[in-house]
This record gives sequence, C-alpha cells and structure tokens, in this order.
Amino acid sequence: MMGFTVAIDGPAAAGKGTVSRAVARHFGFAHLDTGLLYRAVGAKVLEGMTPEEAAETLQAADLENEDLRSNAVAEAASRAAAIPAVRAALVDFQRSFAMRAGGAVLDGRDIGTVICPDAQVKLFITATPEVRAARRHAELRAKGEDVTLGQVLADVEARDARDSSRAEAPLKPAPDAEEMDTSTMDIDAAVARAIALITLRREA
Repeated sequence: MMGFTVAIDGPAAAGKGTVSRAVARHFGFAHLDTGLLYRAVGAKVLEGMTPEEAAETLQAADLENEDLRSNAVAEAASRAAAIPAVRAALVDFQRSFAMRAGGAVLDGRDIGTVICPDAQVKLFITATPEVRAARRHAELRAKGEDVTLGQVLADVEARDARDSSRAEAPLKPAPDAEEMDTSTMDIDAAVARAIALITLRREA
C-alpha cells in the first residue's frame, strides 16, 4: 500500500516505541523512532555543538551512537526539541520517511499533530508518571546507571512539563487520535490493541 502512515505519539516510557516496533514488524512497515533524531542532536550538543548546528548536520550514522539512551542525552534532547529551528531542520526527513511505499510507522511527540496530520492511523500512548518512571528506572538500572526511582520520576515529570508547554509542537494527542493508557496493560495487550485499530483502518 502506498503511503499508509501510522503516527504514534506519547510521553517518555509509555510504551510507544515498543508498540511501534511490534506494529511495524506485524504489517511489514518501515519504522522510525523520531526521538532518536532528537537524542542524536542532544548527544552532539553534549559534545559541544549548538543545537541548531547539531540538527542541520545530522547524519544517519549519528543514530547508531550507543549512548543515545542515556539519561544525560535524553535531557539534552528534550531541551533541544523545544527550539523551533531544531524541529524545523528535522521535519523534512520525517515527512519523507512517512510517505515511503509499503507503509511507515513513526513514533514521537508531534507526529499526529505536526509531522503527519493526515496519517491514516493516529495513536496516543500514555501511562501515569509513576508507572513510566518505574519502567524507565528498571531500564536504566539494567544498563548499570546509578539512579534512584525518585530521581527518574522527577526527570519524567520535568520532561513532561517541558514537552507539553513548549511553544513549538507541544506534546498532546491529535483531535482524532485513539488514546491508549498502558498503565495497567502488559506489552502484549498494548500491541494487540494497536494492531486491531490499524487493521480496522486498513480494511475500511
């Protein structure tokens, strides 16, 4: 199918990345974690670049950086994402990806509202800050990072506030997005729900 786009948005650690990858595998769609673009920008900022320069010089190889999932990079990415010039530099790449033949799944924070407002399917995946912090804490501890649950919760809440209140492309569900709260759902149930919703739209 030409140009079938699935837009999946939501806050950090809500499960949107895991759901997006599973959905893409199920339907044979290409997948883009747009958060990685911003994390790659954040990593380059930590190396000394300005956010604007980092976004304008971003290359595919920058997405392979093993440190992109660190807490420091996540914080730098969130700050950079609030800068209009950074977002503008990355928009064309994301929109081009979304229109590829065979279908595409993009996950991020403004896919359904800004990047792909005409996407055939829009999902907004969320969970309570406490649940998301617990998930993120477990992930970071598994990687050997010495952080407390309280620190991670504070980071999650600060990031939510920054992402939701920024002037450019704030985090919010699109008016026609299907909202999924994964606070009490396991990943299999969340994936099954997403697949069912997408299947309905493809067959409509």
